[in-house]
Amino acid sequence: MESVPEVLIDADGVFKYILVRLSAESPEQSRDIVRGTASAEYHNHIFEKLDPEMQALGLTCKCLGGGKIEHNSKDKKIRVFGESTGYGKANHTITAEKLRNKYGDYEVVCSDEKK
Repeated sequence: MESVPEVLIDADGVFKYILVRLSAESPEQSRDIVRGTASAEYHNHIFEKLDPEMQALGLTCKCLGGGKIEHNSKDKKIRVFGESTGYGKANHTITAEKLRNKYGDYEVVCSDEKK
């Protein structure tokens, strides 16, 4: 499970993202990850790609919700906002924390705005 990157998002743009809990055999062995891409028309498209990849590693996935990410690599800014119609709103605070871990020199903010 530790070999799975905590955050994989597109380098620039505004796109959908999901927060996913990975689990091994027991619930104590779990980890939350963030996935986001502009190539996904809907949030479930991200999950449908991720789930088989994780199953191949012996891990189960549970989507904890979704939203959108606005990533501006030039200005080193990331904004987390919105929600998924199908999965509900992810905890943007957790997502922002994971993004800060990966992008330490970025300004990362989250809001309850829909757009």
